[in-house]
Amino acid sequence: MATTQRPPTNGTLPGRVPRSGPTSRPTSRVVFACSECGADHVKWAGRCSSCGDWNTLVEELHDPGAAPAPSTNRAGPTLIGAVGADAGDPISTSLPELDRVLGGGIVPGAVTLLGGEPGIGKSTLLLQLLAAWDGPTLYVSAEESAQQVRLRAERLGAVGERLWLHAETSLPHIVDAISTTSPELVVIDSIQTVSDPALGSLPGSVAQVRGCANRLVNIAKERGISVVLVGHVTKDGGLAGPRVLEHVVDTVLQFEGDKHHALRLLRAAKHRFGPTNELGLFEMAGAGLIGVPDPSTLFLADRRTGVPGSAVVPTMEGQRPIVVEVQALTTSGVPGVPSRRSALGLDGARLSMLMAVLARRVGLPMGDQDVYASTAGGVKLVEPGLDLGVCLAVVSALRNQPLPADLAVFGEVGLGGELRQVGHAARRLTEAARLGFKRVVVPANSPAVESGIRVLRASTLDEAVASVGLRTGGAGPPSSKIS
Repeated sequence: MATTQRPPTNGTLPGRVPRSGPTSRPTSRVVFACSECGADHVKWAGRCSSCGDWNTLVEELHDPGAAPAPSTNRAGPTLIGAVGADAGDPISTSLPELDRVLGGGIVPGAVTLLGGEPGIGKSTLLLQLLAAWDGPTLYVSAEESAQQVRLRAERLGAVGERLWLHAETSLPHIVDAISTTSPELVVIDSIQTVSDPALGSLPGSVAQVRGCANRLVNIAKERGISVVLVGHVTKDGGLAGPRVLEHVVDTVLQFEGDKHHALRLLRAAKHRFGPTNELGLFEMAGAGLIGVPDPSTLFLADRRTGVPGSAVVPTMEGQRPIVVEVQALTTSGVPGVPSRRSALGLDGARLSMLMAVLARRVGLPMGDQDVYASTAGGVKLVEPGLDLGVCLAVVSALRNQPLPADLAVFGEVGLGGELRQVGHAARRLTEAARLGFKRVVVPANSPAVESGIRVLRASTLDEAVASVGLRTGGAGPPSSKIS
């Protein structure tokens, strides 16, 4: 009788070579990683199954056996009462505007991610930071040559004796440079151009950015070194790379500004050691970035009084009061074409809402008017205290009547046309009085403050329009001044 041949006991089919043992290295494979959350997918799809974003999957080579070994140099569990609280005290950067945003300075062992458009001044700011630092520092230039960085440092006066410069893109060589120089502060410019050969993917890919960032974060925490990573931005202004990059760092800074203007704004989108609502202001000059200690005077320097469509608003950015000028312009729209609402430095959706309130609650004909509103000086503000200033500027432009030159306004406008109080009214009034304004229109429920300035209270937007003398009828000839 013929016997049936059984398969080998090692699990291989007849005629096939058995696989090697567990000591063999896994082969590389192609995966599709999400550029937002970093999740891996075995095949391409239009939508990421992890975060839900569309068209974010990119192809990259994944090597499962090339991941670096986890670090074991950190201390074990410690009772919370035995942890020293003074170890997290920030160290001043000697740049007052940067210290303001960071809550006093840079914390040892903290990792900061700085993003901004190309040419906005990120490298300039960081070179000035390294030059002003008291201890040894290391600048890793992964995009420019050492000669290019040296020329910029000479122009900025940032050629310091304790500033090390290393033009390198390989992560192992950067780690060796950190071990050799023992710096207190390290700048990596930029994280998208740094690569680790062990990861087996192209520089700038999701795996490279994620792996290199995690390695640098571990080094910062183990050795107590402060690290600043420069990140690229997308065409929409967001930070490029996986979203996990923003999660692993301690602080995320955004450097904003218009290339055609000298003003630069520094904001904190995330900060584990302090608030995120502070604003740092710099002015780009030939010798580098110069801090602006009195931004209100800067924003009102070119203001023209007696011009319709202009309102002065005391705003708050963190603990700093800033007085800005809100400008508006209205024109008759084209029949049959929807009215246009254009905002520069303001929230466009908020502007459309305020125009609807003016039409419904005040009775102004806004449906056939194209409205353009902006903040003078290139500053971007989104706080609700601007609402009343935007509305009065639009009414002033529509009626061709200027607001009084010594008048300032602030307050939030609700959908019912009511005026709601906003925070830090005392600081707003004090700053307006310091700049020479004599009257301020505020919501009726704002707290009483002794500031040496006349306060005009209004409960509704209609009352605020009437309190400044703006006509509610048809537009007439311009008025030179309203007393």
